[in-house]
Amino acid sequence: MMIGIVNADLEPVLRLTVRDAGGQPQNVEAVVDTGFNGFLTLPPALIAALGLPWLCRQQGQLADGSFQAFDVYVATVDWDGQQRSVEVEATDAQPLLGMALMQGAELRIQVVPGGSMTIAGPP
Repeated sequence: MMIGIVNADLEPVLRLTVRDAGGQPQNVEAVVDTGFNGFLTLPPALIAALGLPWLCRQQGQLADGSFQAFDVYVATVDWDGQQRSVEVEATDAQPLLGMALMQGAELRIQVVPGGSMTIAGPP
């Protein structure tokens, strides 16, 4: 089980460990976004600092219905005690943790500032 917290803006946040190209850990705070069906987003500067390998460029639909092209990279994340290889979309925004990373798990959120957020179950 992984435990996060709900911040003052009522965003559920999880501290996630992302491995750089050499396997060294880097902690990243990511907002859980149930409207994002991908795995993870990270800012381009962090992707470059981690030395993540480029995978492809793909189209994605934003919340406003518009489409945008994203560069996609591959990262290893520590997920519930195991290392997983996931796709990372480059965006100039706060890191987002998407539904694909949580697929098969149970998400519980106590939606109050300082509330608990848990992700439990199989990846």
